[in-house]
Amino acid sequence: MKMHKLATLTTLTALSLGAFHSAAATELQVSTWAGPNHGVNTIVWPTWGQWVEEATDGRVTVNVVHDLGPPDAQMELIADGVADVTWLFHGLMPGRFELTKLPELPTFEDFSSEAASVAYWRTHNEYFADVGEHRGVDVIGLGVHGPGSLFLDEAIDGLDDLDGKRVRIGGGTMADIASALDLTGVALPPGSTYEAATQGVIDGAMLTLEGLKSFRLAEVLPYTVQMPGGFYRGSFSLVINPNTWASLSEEDRAAIEEVSGERLSRLFGYMMDVVDVRGVEFAKQQGNTFIELPAEEVERFQQMASELPAAWFEVASDKGVDGEAARDYFLEQLDKAGAEDGISAAEVIDPEA
Repeated sequence: MKMHKLATLTTLTALSLGAFHSAAATELQVSTWAGPNHGVNTIVWPTWGQWVEEATDGRVTVNVVHDLGPPDAQMELIADGVADVTWLFHGLMPGRFELTKLPELPTFEDFSSEAASVAYWRTHNEYFADVGEHRGVDVIGLGVHGPGSLFLDEAIDGLDDLDGKRVRIGGGTMADIASALDLTGVALPPGSTYEAATQGVIDGAMLTLEGLKSFRLAEVLPYTVQMPGGFYRGSFSLVINPNTWASLSEEDRAAIEEVSGERLSRLFGYMMDVVDVRGVEFAKQQGNTFIELPAEEVERFQQMASELPAAWFEVASDKGVDGEAARDYFLEQLDKAGAEDGISAAEVIDPEA
């Protein structure tokens, strides 16, 4: 059977009578980025790969390939069939993704990335899937990272101290937040942030706490400014080439669906929660300082961000989506997911556990 852009491995198995038969295993090529030590590459892909192989009784396996292209080119790589599966950060593709900003909006409440990723998956299927922002690829999982923070090369006392600072941003809601704070946004993929900081190109970076370790930012930006619930969140999708998906047998598609979708989304969020904790631990080992702004500054930022939901509602309406209903549903599912049993460490592959 001819399969689109899949590697077919033939294994000869000896039978007791000396005869042989061949068994073909389909190998999904996963294009990844962010470095080999990032949690996506140490936890998510190895765990999902094991789940897929077990679910299909070995008929489908996963091979992870690094550096096939930059983060903002990943969707095109999959749509063109260069690889079969990848993960996307929506903010790196401005103009293409707008509905994906919903889980990124500040809530000023603490919740896990695991719960947020599950709530996002459910909201996407209820409100967004038919709009087609992911046209050209099939979505097999969604994710939301932890509280977005601000890493700086020097301490601040209040928000006014941020005026004009050159700060790495990645697009999406964080770009709107950077504008509200009068920051000079410098668009960079996360992997380029360390070098930009060491060369003095930027004074800081907006990233989630895991970046302190994953991208070694604790070594060059020793001051972390936090906001209750985060300045913002970031949204991701895990996608597969439609032709690849169609080439799999109905049995294998059903098996992979069982370990993808909400379960894969939950795994992604679980990973983000774990690596955020490790990022903070690493930063503290480096002697970094964590800055909590005064209550009046938090309230001031809340006022700055208060118009973001209404602006997003208008964009959603232009796409035929009831934005207020979608946000209410997302927050409802966020509460529900937070009360549900989550993934346990025993279920995942994690070299650092």
